[in-house]
Amino acid sequence: MADSVTFLKNFLRNPTQVGAIAPSSPGLVEAMVQWFDWDRARNIVEFGPGTGVFTEAALKRKHADAKFFAIERSPDLAERTRQRCPGVTVYEDSVANVAELCQRESMPKVDAIICGLPWASFSDSLQTEIMDAMLGVLSPGGQFATFAYWQGVVLPAGMRFSRRLRKTFPHVERSHTVWKNLPPAFVYRCVR
Repeated sequence: MADSVTFLKNFLRNPTQVGAIAPSSPGLVEAMVQWFDWDRARNIVEFGPGTGVFTEAALKRKHADAKFFAIERSPDLAERTRQRCPGVTVYEDSVANVAELCQRESMPKVDAIICGLPWASFSDSLQTEIMDAMLGVLSPGGQFATFAYWQGVVLPAGMRFSRRLRKTFPHVERSHTVWKNLPPAFVYRCVR
């Protein structure tokens, strides 16, 4: 319940940064994290962990030798992630600064990026800035997963983001729809 209150409060304050009124459901968490090659990934970054539901699932699956950190703009949500996942480094920063943060963490390249950002609420210029920053650190063969709400897919920014993914990555697929999520969502799974 505390996660839901924190999430809703942050959504009302900054709807274009949070993008949802409730944390991701267990079904969406599973659809997001089960696809990654956890045995291979050694450098993992999470964009926009929110209340830490993806973070918690990633920590359970990641290889013992893997490095992991998260980037969250909202101080409230960063603190919720830290409470849920003690010991995880959560930077209160913009994901556009991912290269600098990777240097701090001694990650020359990233093998996997878990993303909870609300792409459909971003302007074209912000989508471009974040995508360029991400591509600057994602290794060849690296995996990127992000989710989308079905109602956002039909918005101009959602359609633009879908086209951008297909132009950027040689391999893009969609997961099944997670109907028991508020609102219903699916995961874009991309390989560089």
